[in-house]
Amino acid sequence: MSLAMSMDASESDTVGLLCPVAGCRRALTRGRGGLACARAHSFDLARSGYVNLLLPQDRRSSQPGDAPATVAARLRIEARGCETPLTEAITSLLTVGPGDAVLDVGCGAGQHLAAMVARFGCEAHGLDISVPAIDAAARRYPALHWVVANADRFLPYPAASFRLVASITAQRNPEEFRRVLADEGTLLVVVPAPDDLIEARELILGEGVSRDRVDKVIEDFAPLFVLDRHERIRHVAHLDPASVRDVMVGTYRAGRASRLARLATVPDLDVTLSRDVLLFRPARRRPAHRARPRPG
Repeated sequence: MSLAMSMDASESDTVGLLCPVAGCRRALTRGRGGLACARAHSFDLARSGYVNLLLPQDRRSSQPGDAPATVAARLRIEARGCETPLTEAITSLLTVGPGDAVLDVGCGAGQHLAAMVARFGCEAHGLDISVPAIDAAARRYPALHWVVANADRFLPYPAASFRLVASITAQRNPEEFRRVLADEGTLLVVVPAPDDLIEARELILGEGVSRDRVDKVIEDFAPLFVLDRHERIRHVAHLDPASVRDVMVGTYRAGRASRLARLATVPDLDVTLSRDVLLFRPARRRPAHRARPRPG
């Protein structure tokens, strides 16, 4: 069911939403034409089923987040199946129970969240600051829950609501991630690996600089989270010129406008798609008790 439909259900059925207004943070409930809190702060529900909780003061531009052209490029790459092996590999590393609540922060058009639902049957919530991305997600996956909000400021959910919080090449807000993650939950962080798109970057940008982000991610999430597992996954895809252009535009790797002209002349290319996948646990979670062996 869509978010609009889900608000008719019992609040115990799904994770509820909180008012994003500073100093309020009261529960939002469904009313005529939208959502409102007890202090009468109201928010509209879009026809496609998402709710926009982005406040004017939380915008850095008139159209924050991914632009329509970026969203369209990513959708075309997904439709060609270029990143499907990566999505499947990421999902296979997770342990989520049926009905567990999952939050994907910076979810884009929702393909990773949809893959988790298909594999685990979880309750899925996606949040992004981009209206075009969330609108696309809501139209493609109307049974899931979609919210437009600024994850750098506040995640509009009650504390300890989620069994899994994910940031897949997206925003990272350690304090808010910890607040909404249950003590027994898992944090998934995925970042581009050093060799991601290295062939295309060398051809179009004139350089293929390898940047390892893992240590910085671990540092950013300490002391709230402790790393449990790190896996580097990679896949080499043969891309036609249109796909090379889309993957560079969709990942903001095309560079300055002066370099965009090179995209018009790229050939078919074997391109490495590579990710570092990090699984964290909350630092304050107590380790599982292990029974001491009995004396022989």
